[in-house]
Formats: sequence, structure tokens, C-alpha cells
Amino acid sequence: MYSHLEAATRTWCEPVEAEFALDDHYRRLLTLAGAAYDRAEQARAAIAEFGLVYTDHHGSPKPRPEAAIENTARTSFARLIRELDLDCAGPADSRPPALRSNRRLVYAG
Repeated sequence: MYSHLEAATRTWCEPVEAEFALDDHYRRLLTLAGAAYDRAEQARAAIAEFGLVYTDHHGSPKPRPEAAIENTARTSFARLIRELDLDCAGPADSRPPALRSNRRLVYAG
């Protein structure tokens, strides 16, 4: 599932999946988060190599497209991580950690 991700991102995703009891849709969110992180890192590397701005054919400075790509990918990563709602805190027991949102009780009264 993580074969298209960078090695470091796979190294981060695989233990998260193993540690938490993730349903398939949460695994997909984790995969998307990893892809967003990789995209942000690719854009950051391009900015480091080429700079934050370029000069267009009129001689005017313009922001590089990678700046917007990095910003969008970082925002997507943060939102996906928040959506995953992973929680490691709590009493130690033999059960794997759960997603906090799965433990919330809804009052139907």
C-alpha cells in the first residue's frame, strides 16, 4: 500500500499502521498523508535548488509554482493527520491504541 511513497515516509507509515487498529479508510487516509508529505518535500527540494522566485519573460519576479505546491501539500498533510485523530495517550493495556473518534460516545437522549 505504501510502495509509491519515499522510503523515509514508508518507514513512518508502516509502524503507525501496525500500532493503531486502522480500518481500511483510515489506511487510505494515512497513505494520502504520506503522499502529501512526500509532495511537500519534493517541492521544498525544488525551492532549495531553484529559489523561491523566478524572473518571467518581462523581467518581473514571480513566485515559483513549487511554493504553492509545498503550501498545499503541507496543508493537506496537516488536515489528513488531524482527520486520522491518532491518540497514543491512555492507560497501558494489551489492546492496540484506538482512534479517539471511535471512542467518543454520542448522547442520543
